[in-house]
Amino acid sequence: MLHALLASCLACALGACAQNGNAQSAQGDREQSNRAETSAGTSTQTTGLPDFRPLVRQYGDAVVFVEVRQSARPTASVPVNPEDPLSDFFRRFGIPAPEGFAQPNPAPARGAGSGFIVSEDGYILTNAHVVADADSVTVRLTDRREFTAEVIGADRGTDVAVIKIDANDLPTVQIGDASALSPGQWVLAIGSPFGLENSATAGIVSATARALGGGSYVPFIQTDVAVNPGNSGGPLFNLDGEVVGINSMIFSQTGGYMGLSFAIPIDVAMDVREQLIKNGRVVRGRIGVTVQDVNAQLAESFGLDRPRGALVSSVDPEGPAADAGLKAGDVILGINDEPVERSNELAVTIAGLQPGKQAELTIWREGKQRELDVRIEEMQDTPAQRASSPRAKGADAKLGLAVRPLTEEEKARIDTEGELVVERVTSPAAESGVLPGDIIVGVNGTEIESVEQLRDAVEDGPSTVALLIERRGAQVFVPVPIG
Repeated sequence: MLHALLASCLACALGACAQNGNAQSAQGDREQSNRAETSAGTSTQTTGLPDFRPLVRQYGDAVVFVEVRQSARPTASVPVNPEDPLSDFFRRFGIPAPEGFAQPNPAPARGAGSGFIVSEDGYILTNAHVVADADSVTVRLTDRREFTAEVIGADRGTDVAVIKIDANDLPTVQIGDASALSPGQWVLAIGSPFGLENSATAGIVSATARALGGGSYVPFIQTDVAVNPGNSGGPLFNLDGEVVGINSMIFSQTGGYMGLSFAIPIDVAMDVREQLIKNGRVVRGRIGVTVQDVNAQLAESFGLDRPRGALVSSVDPEGPAADAGLKAGDVILGINDEPVERSNELAVTIAGLQPGKQAELTIWREGKQRELDVRIEEMQDTPAQRASSPRAKGADAKLGLAVRPLTEEEKARIDTEGELVVERVTSPAAESGVLPGDIIVGVNGTEIESVEQLRDAVEDGPSTVALLIERRGAQVFVPVPIG
């Protein structure tokens, strides 16, 4: 019994020594691995997760803090005692005073963001919204040196800005290839969230070429990297230590991070940088059309095999598209032999083409595929929207709406191409989003000039018709099932 107990204790002691030895060996391996880190990329730890420390060490100094100031603008009209403690509180911390509470000497408005150095002589990329309307821009480096920056140019269409500081031999980032990104890849952001300079956060690419609308010409990179106010303008790195994007915005219902962050692809930003430095502005192409996505119902109504392409909802009569013969109801399936799956792809592609050049469009019209050549012209300022339409009377029960012809006086006042206006809407048109006051321009690509023509188009059409309506000066196709 005693021999057995001693043998058991000896075995336990030997096992503990073995475990301790293995632990010490593993620790030694990790220390040796840590000492061996020399590259700018990332290494993989024993957990399988990337180690971003080499990347942050090499390129963190190229990320800068950007502070902007705007002139003070008093917002209250009721005078108060300047020695009031509340007045001093609002002034000292730069907090807007409540309505009706005056600030005798309001502090200048301040804002902050991030940026990164792309050339040793001081050119820096950031967001246009970071430096917009700024009276002064200050850049602070990681070594605490501060420089007054000159805004070389800012492009609101892409939210990219170029600023410059008077310095040399600065640390710079390496520029990567955003087109090589794919969902699931690790990425790292460095910036100044809430003013906390040189903060690093990591995550993965959630999607690429994400369209966010709002007149943007950017196929955004969507990530789940923690990005907060102050990160705007900072770089997004891949595992090789290359910048692949500029952190630009988040989707949030709270004002803070919710797992949806969006970055501008670096190739878009570098093209804008080149134009801003050379010309002080960005030149974009246009053909003079308004387009929308094709959903399943619209695809059926136009005879497409599946939802794809950019549906033309309106054509500028003075633009190149009209000269080329493009019409509302055409579906643009490709440009210069490149397929177009969504409307934003077309907008981004055309915006990037050089004005004066020709482009070949592949379109779908009346159930057939055709080719059109169109001239690219330079994009100018967006024209103002026209006034909304009045309400009227009439009926078409099959579509679920009531219409009547517009008078000549109404047409002149509204400046519309349509002939019919919607008065009342019931199902199914109501479920499709048609509203009273909408002006009916066409059905399935055919212009409609009378109530009778509308009814004939509905009778002879498919089970779902594409109703082209005009609302607040803009035209859009709405798929409406026939009741």
